[in-house]
Amino acid sequence: MKLSPSLITRLVFACVAIVLTGCSTTNSANNEHSDPLEPVNRAIWTFNWDYADKYVLKPASKTYVTYVPQPLRKGIYNVVLNINEPFSAVNSLLQLKVNRAAQTTGRFVLNSTVGLLGFFDVASYAGLTREEEEFGEVLGYYGVEDGPYLMLPLFGPSSVRDGTGDLVDSIYWPLAVIDFWPNVARYMVIGLETRAQLEDQEALLNDSVDPYEFVKQVYFQNIEYRLYDGNPPLVIDEEEEAELDEDLDDLLEDL
Repeated sequence: MKLSPSLITRLVFACVAIVLTGCSTTNSANNEHSDPLEPVNRAIWTFNWDYADKYVLKPASKTYVTYVPQPLRKGIYNVVLNINEPFSAVNSLLQLKVNRAAQTTGRFVLNSTVGLLGFFDVASYAGLTREEEEFGEVLGYYGVEDGPYLMLPLFGPSSVRDGTGDLVDSIYWPLAVIDFWPNVARYMVIGLETRAQLEDQEALLNDSVDPYEFVKQVYFQNIEYRLYDGNPPLVIDEEEEAELDEDLDDLLEDL
């Protein structure tokens, strides 16, 4: 296989990001996450939220939702999501989720044929639900930490681990063979649909004391939820547990 310059660049960035992830630290005991680039991240967040979203993404999303018929929107979005199924199947297999890998493969085959390249999600009617697995989750499965928090221009919240995962996912077929402009269109559809889905939650963000911190915490909570397939482990705060033990001892002494 001939390696294109863009592919080589992706691989180099992926290798560097993995090294950075391995050298980074997180403090999950008190729910704090590494954010050494906070001043830069906050500046990018201001650009994303106060300018890019306000003047471009939000108006474009509203226009898209208003003027594109819902069945057509759903079909286009299904095609975009169907492209992700191959990397999702491989990533499931890498996490030893054999049944999920088989289910995802079945979805891709069925939707790509009977569903007309995924425009119709016939696999869901056959009981094959969509469960996307990203390479960032594979890294997390094998113990790689999140690494520093990253606020990316236009793309929003990420981390070194998930940024690495996105680069690796883009190397899988068929994403690796999609030309530049079709891939730009794919990202645009994802962005417009994602912004439309966040419309109802926008009030929570506006009412938060620190929107930047709110988005960061929600991002990491969602990553943990996905990593453990909706069943994250219970984290016990040792200090709170010690205080409860002391209170219980005092209560027993009083009794």
